[in-house]
Amino acid sequence: MPITIGFNHVATLTTDLDRHAAFYGKAFGAEVTFRMEATDDHPRMFILDLGGGAALNVFEVAADEIVGEQRSQGHRGAIDHFAFAVESLATLEETRQRLIDAGADVGDIQRLGDEWSLFFRDVDGMELEVCTPAD
Repeated sequence: MPITIGFNHVATLTTDLDRHAAFYGKAFGAEVTFRMEATDDHPRMFILDLGGGAALNVFEVAADEIVGEQRSQGHRGAIDHFAFAVESLATLEETRQRLIDAGADVGDIQRLGDEWSLFFRDVDGMELEVCTPAD
C-alpha cells in the first residue's frame, strides 16, 4: 500500500514570475502563498496554491536555461521536478530511511515555508521531493 497521499507540487520554470502568477491567478484562481527573492545560489521563486493541497513551485530563470522548444513531446523542458505528499513529519522521516534503504541519494529534511521538505535523487538520477505540512 502506498505511503504517499498524492502529489504535493510540480516545480516549473518561467522567464517572468509576475506574468506567470497573473496567468494562473486569472485562469485557475491560483494565489501566491510564498515569495522568495533571488540569492546567489537560488533563483527568484513563487509558490502558487492551486487548491486541494496542490501547488506550482515556479522558478524564474533566463530563457536559455529552459531546455527544449516546448511544443513537442520529449522537448518540453520547463518542468524541474515534482513532489510527493505524505501525511506527517514522522512519515517523512520514515520515507527518508526507506529512500536510503532503496539506494537513493538523499538530502536532509528541511523546513521550506510552511512545509517540511526532503529532496532525493531516484535510481535514474532525477531530483524529486517529498513534502508534508509543518503544522
